[in-house]
Amino acid sequence: MNTGAPAQAPARGVSFLGRDFRARLASAVVLIAIGLFGVYVGGFWTGVVAAIFAAVVHFEWAGVTDGQQLSNAVYTGAVVGATLAAGLGLILPAVLIAIIAALISLFIRRDPWQPGGILYASALGISVVALRLAPENGAAALIFLFAVVWATDTGAYFAGRLIGGPKLWPAVSPGKTWAGAIGGAIAGVVVGLAVVAFLQDVPVTPVLAIVALFLSIAGQLGDLFESSVKRRFGTKDSSHIVPGHGGMMDRLDSLVFASAFAVLIGWTHAGPQQLARGLLQW
Repeated sequence: MNTGAPAQAPARGVSFLGRDFRARLASAVVLIAIGLFGVYVGGFWTGVVAAIFAAVVHFEWAGVTDGQQLSNAVYTGAVVGATLAAGLGLILPAVLIAIIAALISLFIRRDPWQPGGILYASALGISVVALRLAPENGAAALIFLFAVVWATDTGAYFAGRLIGGPKLWPAVSPGKTWAGAIGGAIAGVVVGLAVVAFLQDVPVTPVLAIVALFLSIAGQLGDLFESSVKRRFGTKDSSHIVPGHGGMMDRLDSLVFASAFAVLIGWTHAGPQQLARGLLQW
């Protein structure tokens, strides 16, 4: 029925950016500020900040895969303990805590999802802390990693909305496009190198650009992995703790894979005692 009232066209900015853009932006600013604070304080306090994030990620993983966060609280405690141990510089014991907790879980439950969540959340906490505590370039490595991951997420968001086109993997994440993936990778490399150039104590080299590209790809794979887990269990968001983003796991899924891959690159290039230098110095 025609009421005679003119239809109101959606605001162009809202239709392009999305109705939740302001909430997404505000949440991103807060999380970035907390992340940079964790980089700044260093030492054990970096471990404390990382442990909080890792605990929330594991809590949400348990909710998605098991539906019972409280029954998984002991394993959330193991994730926190592992990350705090890393904050004390005890990287190997931290890894052992996570592995032992995962093996106990697997023995008790005979279900790969619960131990998988322990390793997933612990990988985030331990990797971030291990990079920051590296004796050379620790803060620079973590800022570089954050810049690549955040720029990739942002670039993919805008490129996907602006260009659209073929879907990247519709069976797993219907909203992601190839244009978004490529745009995100370009943004990640450009911003990562720009941050390194600003820091001035790390040379900008073609190999570092390749490292940034691989970190960007790893982050996007982490995003797709988390989407596949949620789809497997019929969940849209891991929680609603982060306005505009869903849960902490939704927001940090890229960082889980990218941080673990950054540690692998640093270890392979310069050994376990020089993770940050091995990531950045080429």
